[in-house]
Amino acid sequence: MDAVTYPDGKVTRFINDNMIPLQVRFDVQPLSTDFNIKWTPTLITLDAQGKEHHRTVGFLAPEELIPSLLLGMGKSYLEMDQFDEALAKIEKLLSEYPKSHSVPEALYWRGVCRYKATDDTRPLKEAYEQLKAEHASSEWTKRAYPYRLL
Repeated sequence: MDAVTYPDGKVTRFINDNMIPLQVRFDVQPLSTDFNIKWTPTLITLDAQGKEHHRTVGFLAPEELIPSLLLGMGKSYLEMDQFDEALAKIEKLLSEYPKSHSVPEALYWRGVCRYKATDDTRPLKEAYEQLKAEHASSEWTKRAYPYRLL
């Protein structure tokens, strides 16, 4: 990713504006053990307390890295019950990167986030219906399958 993704201007700006990046070799101790890093590249989205919220392993092209990072940020906010912030990151991913491989997972988490913010089950069913219509073979559609009964 050093040769292709990280030098991309849009990627560089996004990371500099939104993250505190740290690049560590996969065999550097104790970090590689502490974060269970077995292969490079491994990208981990952590919160301010160092808790992991999202992980990818393997190369991501520039057009996939930013959506993956947005998803990680959204999941971080969701897991801290900051639903408005989570939805903002997820909606940005969905609107600016509609063809990204991160979209099915983002649709799933958007439904979960909306449900958790309102205790209304409709967003879960809507998430499943959208996933079924647009991403039928996605693992996220399968994970949302029980929501069809709501």
